[in-house]
Amino acid sequence: RKTILSIYHKSKQVYTEKEIVALSTKAGVNAGTCADVNQALVDDALVDKAKIGGSNYFWSFPGKKDRQLQLKHEENLASIDKVGPVIAEAETKLADAKRGREDEDGARPKKLRRLAELTQQTKAATEELSKLQANDPQALADLDHELKLVYQAAERWTDNIFNCKSYLTKKRSMTSKEANRLLGMSDGFDYPEMPKTG
Repeated sequence: RKTILSIYHKSKQVYTEKEIVALSTKAGVNAGTCADVNQALVDDALVDKAKIGGSNYFWSFPGKKDRQLQLKHEENLASIDKVGPVIAEAETKLADAKRGREDEDGARPKKLRRLAELTQQTKAATEELSKLQANDPQALADLDHELKLVYQAAERWTDNIFNCKSYLTKKRSMTSKEANRLLGMSDGFDYPEMPKTG
């Protein structure tokens, strides 16, 4: 890369790809890699390229890198100028936030530790309360009531299914197996058992 760049910078000429490959080979660069290295320099914006007619022309001047560095420096200075007011505003907000929180007697760290302890105790008490609520007699009674309602609904639907099967076997002359298959009933289908509670 340095060899090819030095060719451009010493001669300050514009070259076709064939010319730069020939000059690079004379300077000791492997002929197979000249075109790739030259393209890499173009990709890194160290060498300029223009297509004129059917040929590609390449050039690079020593002042280009200096100009790029100068532009980068100016860009950095502009971003520093933009960040300056933001920093000043943040420092003002920090000073405002600290106002009224001065710790003259050293009590603030103690209060913060006490706050952390109380927060931990509140969290533990909330977890204990949620465990106890799971065994709340009223909640258990509500669950028992809901369980009875669900059981009654399951019995009602089982009755309906058996009534459908009876209709199919008596009125439509189906066998019991045909009715079971049509209704999606297995041989073990029966009324649900009421689960034991409490």
